[in-house]
Amino acid sequence: MQDGLEARASASKNERGGVVADGNMSRVDAVLQSAVKKGGVVGAVALAATSEQIIYQGVFGKPHRGAGEDMRLDSVFRIASMTKAITSVAAMQLVEQGVLELDAPVSRYIPGFSDLQVLEGFDETNQQPRLRKPSTPVTLRQLLSHTAGFGYEIWNPLLQRAVASEAVPSLLASDDSFLRAPLVFDPGSRWEYGINTDWLGRLVEIVRGLTLDQVFKDQIFDPLGMQDTHFNLPLEKVSRLVASYVRQDDGSLMEEPREAPPSVSFFRGGDGLYSTAADYARFLRALLKGGQLDGARILRSETVALMGRNQIGNLEVGALRTVDPQLSNSVDMFPGSSDRFGLGFLINEKAVAGGRAARSLTWAGLRNTFFWIDPTQDVCAVLMMQILPFYDDKAVAILDAFEQEIYSNFVMQE
Repeated sequence: MQDGLEARASASKNERGGVVADGNMSRVDAVLQSAVKKGGVVGAVALAATSEQIIYQGVFGKPHRGAGEDMRLDSVFRIASMTKAITSVAAMQLVEQGVLELDAPVSRYIPGFSDLQVLEGFDETNQQPRLRKPSTPVTLRQLLSHTAGFGYEIWNPLLQRAVASEAVPSLLASDDSFLRAPLVFDPGSRWEYGINTDWLGRLVEIVRGLTLDQVFKDQIFDPLGMQDTHFNLPLEKVSRLVASYVRQDDGSLMEEPREAPPSVSFFRGGDGLYSTAADYARFLRALLKGGQLDGARILRSETVALMGRNQIGNLEVGALRTVDPQLSNSVDMFPGSSDRFGLGFLINEKAVAGGRAARSLTWAGLRNTFFWIDPTQDVCAVLMMQILPFYDDKAVAILDAFEQEIYSNFVMQE
């Protein structure tokens, strides 16, 4: 097994007043090494940074069982809903340019949005869905903050029933048919995770007149030097793709068939990207540094600050109660905390004891990839694994331990 890759960090003040310490890398390494040895995960890549430098990077285990080589820093992962943060940045670039307005009805840009209906339930006589017009139109701000009214069939029983009865296409479809799904509540009346960012990606395509993969390449990936992030993974990079596993009832991991990923022509704003920890860390560092990295600017600092502020008022981000345990466990990232949502990011209202500060930003991907951005302490981190279902107990335990060791070994709060 390969040890954590060497990373250097000198004790110095960073630009936000925190202190980057001479870290004990072996303590952080031990968390991930132990997880591999105990079978909690077959392989993982972890990276932590400030806005100015990498403070920790480590690779552990194998890209798949029986592999002759170790995991690498440039191993490729399916990052699923970590795509959403990138789509949100692409939309906010258009807001900066005055092309989109946060509080304008989305129907101004996508006329079909005016035909959206709300799914209230089902007629128990004929089992047909009961639909009505929403009380207000959906806005761009609501798409970005997941208050537009859309849901996901994984966590919404009404949508699951609608998909099972074939009244609504499944989000698992390879085409864009799932965008025909109805709302499940009136826009702005509550927070619920859903296909909002997929619509956001479609909006970016319409306004730019380009496919989302081209927009990402031109506006984000090339400027930031993210050379290993793609919707369609090039053939020469397929050998670096990490195998995915399914957690069994006895706690073991069953490897899914290893196949070259299919080429896609519909680019989802809500998921679908392949990336590496190193690439994604460059994206996170750009946001941590106010929208720019190594001389390339993707957003203005005031726009980044806006994305990190509460956009849902007194609404709360609730727990996601699974109705499809094969894909996801129930999710409550910060139990006991009344959390909020910004423009593309979950915001924890309370500090994590021994970890990230209050009002840090975070989200994750379905196969247990995770990131956070802590502007207060000038730290960001990414941890990539490939396990279903989402919010796997062992994967979350690894994430929590990784966070604690990063802060205790590399970040000294003043």
